[in-house]
Amino acid sequence: MTRPTKADLEAAAEKTLPDVIAPGLRVLFCGINPGLYSAATGHHFARPGNRFWPALHRSGFTARQLDPAEQQSLLDVGLGITNLVDRASARAEHLTSAELVAGGTALAAKAARWHPHWIAILGVTAYRAAFRRPKAVVGPQPEVAGPSRLWLLPNPSGLNAHFQLDRLAEEFARLREASE
Repeated sequence: MTRPTKADLEAAAEKTLPDVIAPGLRVLFCGINPGLYSAATGHHFARPGNRFWPALHRSGFTARQLDPAEQQSLLDVGLGITNLVDRASARAEHLTSAELVAGGTALAAKAARWHPHWIAILGVTAYRAAFRRPKAVVGPQPEVAGPSRLWLLPNPSGLNAHFQLDRLAEEFARLREASE
């Protein structure tokens, strides 16, 4: 995958990424929104330093660490990717509360259409805003989105210093065990 230039990143603002989704997935991972790097490359969680792909592998969801360019192969193991908010931005903090709430509603509609068993939201603060649950913590949630159960995971961004890779992989593994 070619590294995007500064101009590529600037041009990626407001772009969207297509979902990696199919009916009846075991887990649909839901990011907050695409970063500029991901939007520029066309691949979810593409920025070097993002720990989604390493955590997915270390948790046992995938037999090897996939490259973001291999995202479509997730469907082969019953996994998918979507976002709460479709538009790309430099940071999740650039999203409004209204966008996050609307994203929660849109996610419920996707769940009703695609019927994933679990939806894993990747970001505590975004989840709290989108679902109006200010005290939600990592793990399974009492709410559902359509027919899907919800699980809250830490944001895998390299900017999230609260969860190092090993601990992030442990949280992903808890979901993997629950989804089997």
